[in-house]
Amino acid sequence: MEASADNSVECLDSPKVYVLDTNVLLHDPTAITTFAEHTVVIPMTVLEELDHIKDRHEKTVSREARIAIQMIDKVIGAASPHEIQEGVSIPKTTVSGPLGKLAIYPDQLIREDSDVPFLDVTQDHANDNRIINVALRLQKESPNTLVCLVTKDINMRIKAKGSGLAHVEDYRHDRVLDDIDLLSTGYKHVEGDFWSTITDVDTVREGDVTLHRLPREALPDIYPNEFIYDDHDFLAYVQRLDAEHVYLRMDSRDNLMNQRFWGLAPRNLEQAMAMRLLDADDIDMTVLTGPAGSGKTLLALAYGLHSILEKKKYSKLIVARSTPPIAEDIGFLPGTEEEKMAPWLAAFDDNLEILHGSDEHAGGSIDYVKERANIQFKSLNFMRGRSFNNAYIVIDEAQGLSQFQLKSIISRVGADSKIVVLGNLAQIDNKYISPLTSGLTYLVEKTKDYPHAGIMFIAGIVRSRLAAFAEENL
Repeated sequence: MEASADNSVECLDSPKVYVLDTNVLLHDPTAITTFAEHTVVIPMTVLEELDHIKDRHEKTVSREARIAIQMIDKVIGAASPHEIQEGVSIPKTTVSGPLGKLAIYPDQLIREDSDVPFLDVTQDHANDNRIINVALRLQKESPNTLVCLVTKDINMRIKAKGSGLAHVEDYRHDRVLDDIDLLSTGYKHVEGDFWSTITDVDTVREGDVTLHRLPREALPDIYPNEFIYDDHDFLAYVQRLDAEHVYLRMDSRDNLMNQRFWGLAPRNLEQAMAMRLLDADDIDMTVLTGPAGSGKTLLALAYGLHSILEKKKYSKLIVARSTPPIAEDIGFLPGTEEEKMAPWLAAFDDNLEILHGSDEHAGGSIDYVKERANIQFKSLNFMRGRSFNNAYIVIDEAQGLSQFQLKSIISRVGADSKIVVLGNLAQIDNKYISPLTSGLTYLVEKTKDYPHAGIMFIAGIVRSRLAAFAEENL
């Protein structure tokens, strides 16, 4: 039996119709609310896939599936079957503007005919083909309406275009940049002499600190806690901003390079600037990005030991990262949570060896430090729903997390805590996430203007000559 006109979206008067693939809802469970006044169509196959995924052992993806199902249920509420197929108004998410609609399309009713292109649904990729068939059918039945398939699957986009679908897109709502090279680094280098570019400056005294006050137009693209340096001796830190002025606190390379955390000294200027951000009392979150071997993990760990054991600022050090899909359900592994997480947190043990490898009894020193600093190893899959107070928290390998996942983790940070987020955008192993859509990229761009967040890209490779060569050439 063919899908009748009554079951199509022909009766929906939205300017555009977006058919969503399952991976869009897993990537952003709130995606149905991001299409403004347009109509969002969820094929029945997508609901079936979400139903299957929500019971998987992979905690992260199953959680996203459940949230997406709950969002859909919240919209359709007590609507009748006919209303659900026609389209139910999505609750308004903006102050003004028309409401969009959400419709469920019964794609199990679609059968092959000669008028509409049809992909075989008996193949291995039957679900993808069913979803594409929905978009093709809607395109035929509503020729005056723009019908667009939204999917993060590249091959599915190619198949849809090759089958005759005019409009196919990646999900771009969470994309905060058009080019990853535009990602904020935490510092600005001014060629030549910085002061030669400034015509208006005065000084103000705030407590025991002298600040240089410049007009905002002199540094239009600056943001709080950013460093500025030139080719000479100038180096300054953006203490704060207001509507009209930028307030710079002068510093020096020598001062930065003389910092020490748990015996660790910076090996380049980026590391030194990162150390300054880590040690700032008014910064609650520091985001360190950069290639493998740049020292991100070592710096984060060294400051954690310094702040807990020497400065007594926090009561525990929590180290967390997301486990690969093959190991999502670590609950079935023997041992404590720390022992279960050991294979994926070995980098921190390696860095502890760097900090204490020269001790006479290195193994004893490392065990002593782990106990004294109350180091706890966690899986991100088991952190959600908990709050961490008076803790120093390190999130490793954050580049593979979505913006939704990172938000749910950062919102768990409690009172008197600091969080450090580490990641390398060149090493993303999530097939649905790219450097432009990574939660790490989103976090950097969304928090760069927040006065209690610090960002630093550490470019220098300090692991070895071979590591530097591999990062640049292999």
